[in-house]
Amino acid sequence: MIKIYGIKNCDTMKKAFTWLDKNHIEYSFHDYKKASIDSTTIQNWMKKLSLDLLINTKGITFKKLTDEEKASAKKPENAIALMIDKTSMIKRPLVVLDKEEYLLGFDEEQWKKVFKK
Repeated sequence: MIKIYGIKNCDTMKKAFTWLDKNHIEYSFHDYKKASIDSTTIQNWMKKLSLDLLINTKGITFKKLTDEEKASAKKPENAIALMIDKTSMIKRPLVVLDKEEYLLGFDEEQWKKVFKK
């Protein structure tokens, strides 16, 4: 079963949930707002996903950071601390297909290719 990380009330997450449900794909959901996130999990993601992909620089949370915080987010250890503190800055949804494969963001065409193998 896949695991999907995000925030329940996010519009992109809602699209992802609707698509998964419509296509009868089972998943477990990790809600950052209820369950937070830990550095080990983020470090594991960073083995396959770059910071540029993980951090949603177009989102409100990132845009509200100070210039100093934005600059510090370029260093992995600082970025991890920021993502733990401000989980809304992690791009959503983050889907763990297996220990080595991830989907980041919701792109229906990409999802069709991955899930309709």
